[in-house]
Amino acid sequence: MASHNLLTKMRITCIWLLCIAIALASWRFLLLGVEVSMPFVAYHLEARPVWFYAHVGLAPVALVLMPFQFWQGLRQRHPQRHRWIGRAYGVAILLSGTGGLLMAAGSNSGPLAAWGFGLLAVFWLGFTGMGIWSAIQGRIADHRRWMIRSAALTFAAVTLRLYLPVLFATMGEQAGYVLVSWICWVPNALAAEWFLLRKGNRPEGEPA
Repeated sequence: MASHNLLTKMRITCIWLLCIAIALASWRFLLLGVEVSMPFVAYHLEARPVWFYAHVGLAPVALVLMPFQFWQGLRQRHPQRHRWIGRAYGVAILLSGTGGLLMAAGSNSGPLAAWGFGLLAVFWLGFTGMGIWSAIQGRIADHRRWMIRSAALTFAAVTLRLYLPVLFATMGEQAGYVLVSWICWVPNALAAEWFLLRKGNRPEGEPA
């Protein structure tokens, strides 16, 4: 039990650190400029500047806020703060997800990459919307399940940046970019479903 709790705390700490680090790194365009910091997507700036900045500026906001929504102490002691953080998380995803969808539709990296990132945006918007709708209706168990799915896709911002340097080094930039458009989020989504299935099959009182 003690080792299980230690591993759980280590996983949670790692998620917090990765979310904060990647969010801060994603805002590097504020200092370096888009062309220098984001050369592979900078062409979107000319075609759809508002939605481009909505995506690159607000997706990190969702990433930073996401761990707070799973902080049990915050939910229990300060439910109103939990709700307000959730609203901010939802708005950030609405705007950044819409921007990501439009960017995917205008991608010059080919149809496979466009479909990969496009479906990510659709599911991200859909899962988050279902989570918020469930909360409004008072279906808290459903709300938690949908928000776990949403969080898994929000975490794609982290997995993308972990995979991309390896893929670029081993496969080249074009092939690596196409592959990362799928593997940055599909394994996350499957892991969320596995977690929900495992949690649903767990006997009452057994730790997560």
